[in-house]
Parts: sequence; C-alpha cells; structure tokens
Amino acid sequence: MTNLNTLAAVIVAFLIAATAARVARLLINRLEGWLDVVSADNREAIRARGRQLTTALTLLAYGIAAFASVSLLLSRLGVPEVGWDLRAFGRWLVTHGINMAVIVVGAYVVVRAADLAIEHLQFKIGRHHPQADLEWQRRTSTIGGILTSIVTVGVVFVAALMLLRELSIDVMPILTGAGIAGLAIGFGAQNLVRDVISGFFLILEDQVRVGDLARINGVTGVVEQVRLRTIVVRDGDGAVQVFPNGSITALANLSKLFAYAIVDVKVAYIENIDRVIGILRDVGTSMEGDVAWRPLLLAPLDVVGVVSLDNGMTTLRVQFKVLPLHQGKIANELRKRAVGTLVRQGVRPYA
Repeated sequence: MTNLNTLAAVIVAFLIAATAARVARLLINRLEGWLDVVSADNREAIRARGRQLTTALTLLAYGIAAFASVSLLLSRLGVPEVGWDLRAFGRWLVTHGINMAVIVVGAYVVVRAADLAIEHLQFKIGRHHPQADLEWQRRTSTIGGILTSIVTVGVVFVAALMLLRELSIDVMPILTGAGIAGLAIGFGAQNLVRDVISGFFLILEDQVRVGDLARINGVTGVVEQVRLRTIVVRDGDGAVQVFPNGSITALANLSKLFAYAIVDVKVAYIENIDRVIGILRDVGTSMEGDVAWRPLLLAPLDVVGVVSLDNGMTTLRVQFKVLPLHQGKIANELRKRAVGTLVRQGVRPYA
C-alpha cells in the first residue's frame, strides 16, 4: 500500500509539472499576441524567444517534480550507508540542490525574458525608420547588444553569488573585493565611462549620422564614423577630427531634414535697396525654374533683409531652403547668378 501511495505521489507531482508547463506555454502565447509586432522578422524573433522561455519554464517545472520525487523515494526506501551518509546527502540534495536548480533555471528564464523584451524594444524604436535605413538598424542592434550584455552580466553575477551561498561559501570577501575593484576602475576609467554613456544616448536619440554635415565644438565637417565612444569628423581642410563623446559640449547638425543656402550681398549705400531686393528675387525665381536646381529647392527664395551696415556698404541676406548636403553648391550658384545679374542691372555688388 505504501508503494502505491509513493507511486501515486510521483505521478501527481509530474502531472502538476505538466499542468504548470502547459499554463506557462499558454501565457507566453497570449503575451506574444499582446506584443505589437511590426514586421515578419520581428514576429519570428519573438516566437523564437518565446519558445526558449517556454523550454526553460518546462525544465524548471519537471526539475522540481523530479527532485520532489527523489526526496519522497529516499524517505520511503531504506538505503544503506556505504562509507558516507546517502540519506543526509539526499536531504542536502533535496533542499540545497533544488534551490541551486531553481537559481540556475530562474537566471536563464530572466535572461531570456530580458532578451525578448529588449528585442521588442529594439523593433519598437526602429518602427519609425524604414527597413532600408541600414545605419539606423545597425544603431539599434548596437543598443540592443549593450542592454543585453548589461542584463546578462548582472543576472549571472547575482546567480553566482546565490549559488555560492547555497554551497555554504562566504561571499562577503568576494563582494568586498568586487566593490574595491569597481571603485578603482570607476576612478581610473571615469572618462571612458562618461564617453560610453554619452555615446549611448547620442546613438539612441539619433542626433547625428554618418554623412551628416555637423559642427562639433566649433569644428565643422562631414561625419565619417559614429562610435559608442567617439565621433570622427573630416573638416574642410581634410583633417580627421576625433571627438570623445563625453567631451562634446556643442553639437549642431547642419544637414538634418533640410538646410539653408545663405548668401550675403553687399552693395553701396547709394543703391536703391528695394530695387536690389527685387533683382535678387528674380534671380531666385530663375533658379526655381531651372530643371537642374529645382529638385534641390524646398521653398522659394527668402529675403531676410538688411543684416548690417559697415564701411559704406549695406549687407543684404537671402537664403534658399534646400535638401541636406546641397547648401554649398546652391549658395555658390546663387552668388554667381546674383553677381552677374546685378552687374548687368548697373548695381555694383561687393559680394
């Protein structure tokens, strides 16, 4: 009768484990349905992570059932001692062994769940950018990799400390040594940490991209590389300027969404300003009608007006709203046409 009760208890334990695994699978499937899937690739990645999480939870449920069954069998069966206390070892295995198994499987579940959440966050961030935007996809992959590494290292460290505690190993010296080492590294590499954190938010906020024309700490040039620690810019002289991200105090993106092609025209005081402005508007209209320049212009010529009076000259400013990275050549063409037209109209420009 006792054997039948033991067998029934073992069967019940595994039935409970199977039910728990089934419930976990249903909950994970329901969670996948709740997630806002934005693409086929995202959907497949979430399903893969869900399968891994389901496997981990299933192993945890059956592992607990197996340990419970072993504990019951050891208590019901008379096991003779063979040089060491098998019964005591069984009791230790049931208590500390189960705890260690739960810690290992629980850490695995936490890491996999965090991977699933980070991957979904990565696609949520990238949903506002086209799939063909390979640079932004690369940036989101970098951010996701950093977050995954941080979570994995943190969970593994905590799980290792908990396992050492279960093995009756004092973890205080380890924590003390890790704290001292972390403090020393923090003091020695504080600039590096500052650069990495600044670079993380710079990439996350999409402040500047490769190929943009930017002004960083007063240096203007084309961005060649955006790294987690540094930004590389090639200035107008062809020199490569490297800026640690933590040292950037002023960053101006001169080519995001649109830019302005600005031209200053200087004429003598005696000239009729209204007449000169009319001539400049005609020049702008001629460029708008030119098929070679029309695709690059986003708005008609804007006459800002008189911006300065100096040394017998009046400075007029005009500007075109143009596509990014085309402001230089459009400004040059506008100057050339403005000078030629003003000269033909009898106005003496000092451009």
